[in-house]
Amino acid sequence: MPGATWTAEGVNFSVFSKSAQKVELLLYRAADSAEPLQIVSLDPNTNRTFFFWHVFVDGLRPGTFYTWRIDGKEVVDPWARAVTDAVWNRRQAIAHPASAGNSLRAMVTTHTELTARESPLTPGLSGAVIYELHVGGFTQHPSSGVQYPGTFLGLVEKIPYLKELGITHVELLPVIAFDDQDVPPAVEARNLRNYWGYSSHSFYSPHPHYCVKPDHETHQNEFRQLVDALHGAGIRVILDVVFNHTAEGGANGPVINFKGFANDVFYILDPADRRRYYDYSGCGNTMNCNHPIVTRFIVNCLEWWVEQMAVDGFRFDLASVFVRGEDGAPLPNPPLPWNIELSRTLARLPLIAEAWDAAGLYHVGSFPGLSWTEWNGRYRDVIRRFVRGDRGIIGPVATCIGGSSDLYAHDGRLPENSINFITCHDGFTLRDLVSYNYKHNEANGEENRDGANDNLSWNCGAEGETDDPALITLRRRQAKNLIAILMISRGVPMLLAGDEVLRTQCGNNNGWCQNNELSWFDWRLVEAEREMLEFVRGIIALRRRHPSLTNNAFYSGKAIPGRDVPDIAWHGIRLNEPAWHDGNCQFLAFTITGLTANEPDLHVILNLADAAVDAPLPSLAGREWFPVVDTADTATTGVLLQNDQRPVPTSVWRVEPRSVVIFEGRAAGL
Repeated sequence: MPGATWTAEGVNFSVFSKSAQKVELLLYRAADSAEPLQIVSLDPNTNRTFFFWHVFVDGLRPGTFYTWRIDGKEVVDPWARAVTDAVWNRRQAIAHPASAGNSLRAMVTTHTELTARESPLTPGLSGAVIYELHVGGFTQHPSSGVQYPGTFLGLVEKIPYLKELGITHVELLPVIAFDDQDVPPAVEARNLRNYWGYSSHSFYSPHPHYCVKPDHETHQNEFRQLVDALHGAGIRVILDVVFNHTAEGGANGPVINFKGFANDVFYILDPADRRRYYDYSGCGNTMNCNHPIVTRFIVNCLEWWVEQMAVDGFRFDLASVFVRGEDGAPLPNPPLPWNIELSRTLARLPLIAEAWDAAGLYHVGSFPGLSWTEWNGRYRDVIRRFVRGDRGIIGPVATCIGGSSDLYAHDGRLPENSINFITCHDGFTLRDLVSYNYKHNEANGEENRDGANDNLSWNCGAEGETDDPALITLRRRQAKNLIAILMISRGVPMLLAGDEVLRTQCGNNNGWCQNNELSWFDWRLVEAEREMLEFVRGIIALRRRHPSLTNNAFYSGKAIPGRDVPDIAWHGIRLNEPAWHDGNCQFLAFTITGLTANEPDLHVILNLADAAVDAPLPSLAGREWFPVVDTADTATTGVLLQNDQRPVPTSVWRVEPRSVVIFEGRAAGL
């Protein structure tokens, strides 16, 4: 078994290296020891089997720190279950790659593997509401009030909040060990760090800075305490993982592990100049994912996180890299996606692709495999455009609301293959999306060149924060409109942490290096933005009590069995007359039939125009319409409590400008 395996007699060390000529194991007493306490030289005749180097050290105890020295360069074990960066200095490692004493170090853990444990929750995304959060940023703010801010255990203390919000899955930004020193010089000059964590290096180790005791061997235990606590609350755990590149960067990057052990195996290199790294990730290198050794490394690693850490699924950063062959060209049937999908351990879990890369590949709607789910960037763009006021796009809007059949129906996939989102970690927060027309990333130290320029946002009339009551009201309404549409769309909705309390990044749409209050969740907003929070809780609850919204099928317009009415009817200003071909239309309504006689029907009206509309309501046999959501209602949060709901006395409802109204059709008194 690769890595360090402890037994009562000692520790067995094993690592893969195809080209190494001289291999040494360096043992350290402490995380910050200046010199190794022992150096073990490996004999290729007795300590190498095929391309695996191995040695057993008698009597060695857990808690020992170690590195490998490969042909003079000190590197960390890629299979380490716990690592520390106590003496790591990225700039020093780049300037003096052969120097000793400043590398990342691995730890010998008491148990190489914990007791295997499956997630107790049903796998999959049926009825899911995903909440994307940053483990460190969620509790780092002084207002969090937790005992261990910025850690796995700190997040445990906030599980009641997540439970009350109504989400079903958390999607954690990278928690695998990453190099927070991996930033450009101009960013480093501002004392900024790699905050998001898309710079992984030791794929079996939880990130040490999210541990209460990062220089002890508690990494696995602390992470699994978090997973167990989330499972106990009925919340599943999805990990955002980065296998498209590593923290080693390109030719000018440091040697951390893979470059030293098997550079030409793990990276896509220029065949004309093997010193040059092909960069399809935008981060300096590209993992050679479809090399058999690398494919097996990735699949084994994913299986380990499921079998040992009990996680419930994965989101794959820049997953289109997985399609590239060893020469960088796209493959028609790339081995890695298929090996992941066909793994007996992984096949039943959500596998979510960010289906593009930094070099132009774009696979939204066509990612290889049969069961992969995708971040639906088209959904995001269409709904943003519609809510900001773009005209004549109600056809694409309807398709998005119906589960994006244009992307997924042609090859037998279903709405759950679409992760619908308005915002995510990468881009504007919800508050900033309705407050800024332009990015404001000056704080990142790159002269506002970084981050996307076209955000499909609208500031409602003034750039940035304002004390104008009318603007504030409009922005809140727009934010509610976006969340309401997200939650009534078929597919799987994903909410960015903090959007439910209108967290701002002051117009910064690329907070990757901002490990400070700009990016942290400010818990004072829970009270300051109570109205928005209650709206989001209410609209999530509405979604979860309506099987017709979470049904994993595309609308057909055909009759529901036993109801004799179509599953959906589309409307315009007049019933059953949607203005599909009107280039100026900003209005769409639709009626969704409950899947059973016990489920209330829904009637949804989207008026994103600047004028109010008197919209007709369809008649219901034996039922009445009750307004349950009105984003323009300033007397409530926008979601009406059941005690406040009254049947509509007429067949027409006045829909205010730029608002969303939702009705439930049910028998009076229910």
